[in-house]
Amino acid sequence: MSRPPTSRRRGRFGLRAGLWTLITVAIVWLGGLIWYASLIPRPDAPSQVKSEAIVVLTGGSDRMAEGLRLMEGEFAQKLFVSGVYRRVEVKELLRVAKKNPGELECCIELGYTADNTAGNARETAAWMRKEGFSSLRLVTASYHMPRSLVEFQRAMPEIEIIVHPVFPERFKRDEWWLWPGSTTLIASEFGKYLLALVRIELP
Repeated sequence: MSRPPTSRRRGRFGLRAGLWTLITVAIVWLGGLIWYASLIPRPDAPSQVKSEAIVVLTGGSDRMAEGLRLMEGEFAQKLFVSGVYRRVEVKELLRVAKKNPGELECCIELGYTADNTAGNARETAAWMRKEGFSSLRLVTASYHMPRSLVEFQRAMPEIEIIVHPVFPERFKRDEWWLWPGSTTLIASEFGKYLLALVRIELP
């Protein structure tokens, strides 16, 4: 027995409505993705303003190398590395970075409790308060900086944060849509960024 004309019309209407909803969601998501990509810092000249602390988030050797370079340039009093594997010590990090442990070891501290960006922010906030510092220079990858700022500003709104992105060669900020790896990375970071914003809004 065939369906009545009214039921068929309702079915087509529901199908069209569902399709338009999916298209609308896709357009909004794509617009958000493009907007997030615009937040990623460009490789401009970094700020020369000094801070009391330099904070490096683990995740790439270029971050640690940049943090040590800043310390050698006397951009801060101390360097804090957040999210370090528990068996790693300062001397080992310096050896890997081909630095003399005697020159910088006194001014570097490691954090072992963080296992994600929100954890980095909480761990750093506790260390900053322990040290009595009021400003930091945040060193992390450019694509990771927008989400890191959200988490850090939430964890320590009273602290002045100077952004200091590093730019991994494998990540292509310009024309990222032509590079599948960069597109996937931005999409992943955008999703995590939205979750970070939702956490801030929740009581």
